Amino acid sequence: MISRKKILPYLLVSPYIIHFFLFVAFPVGFSIVLTFHKWNIISPMEYTGLNNYIRLFNDKTFLRSMGNTLIFLVIHIPLQIIFALLLAEILNQKIKLRGIFRGAFFLPVIVSGVVVTILWQQLFGYDTGLLNRLLIGIGLGKIGWLTDPNIAMSSIAIMATWKNVGLYIVLFLVGLQTVPPQYYEAAELEGASHAQKFFKITLPMINPTIFMVVLLSTIGGFSLFIEPYVMTGGGPLNSTISAVLYIYKQGFFYYHMGYAATLGLFFALIILSVVVIQKKFIEKGN
Repeated sequence: MISRKKILPYLLVSPYIIHFFLFVAFPVGFSIVLTFHKWNIISPMEYTGLNNYIRLFNDKTFLRSMGNTLIFLVIHIPLQIIFALLLAEILNQKIKLRGIFRGAFFLPVIVSGVVVTILWQQLFGYDTGLLNRLLIGIGLGKIGWLTDPNIAMSSIAIMATWKNVGLYIVLFLVGLQTVPPQYYEAAELEGASHAQKFFKITLPMINPTIFMVVLLSTIGGFSLFIEPYVMTGGGPLNSTISAVLYIYKQGFFYYHMGYAATLGLFFALIILSVVVIQKKFIEKGN
């Protein structure tokens, strides 16, 4: 007979194994199988071979959505890093009400993304938005924050930065507090300026934190969905349709489940490739 000591380890890990197969292995495997089929949920699946992959590389709207996502990342990630690091550096100093300020900056992170998006949608409104009212008040013209295809994605990137910057402020604060204070003391004795201490001591010492922030910002940027879905629906003229939003529409608006699975798999491989390249680039920089 098998002793209890031999069975116990397997019993302890069985919940994780069951969870892995039900919620990770099976969905991924089913998605891969689905990429070779045509399925609208109602009718039986129809095998189509590589048709979904051929369609993917000829889909101009998907390529447009990838370009929009790239534009968002190019704007969002630098803004996220610069403002989060700047505010973290300020909040790391001995200032009055420091704890209240830290909580205030983190507050948007815990607020529902839909609520924040609706709030900024009102701010960006063309006729009644607060921002355009302020512009009119100082004698300037109105701006189509969400109606102009040239700046709509930039507006969404600014809003997303405001929403998420609090999380990265916390991460940078943790990184800043791990820097040994004797390094700054030695630099002061040498007559180093604040800028020299920041670039020669702070940045190199918090490089792992910077890598984490870049990684999380990239993954979060690639998963852009709520903001364009609520604020613009992907418009105007598909200028704000993100890759995830396009995949969602293919699957749940048009019920092209096989094609949506193909897009999702391809998009996941792109994210993985970008993250690996980022990791190697930052490690090489170290």
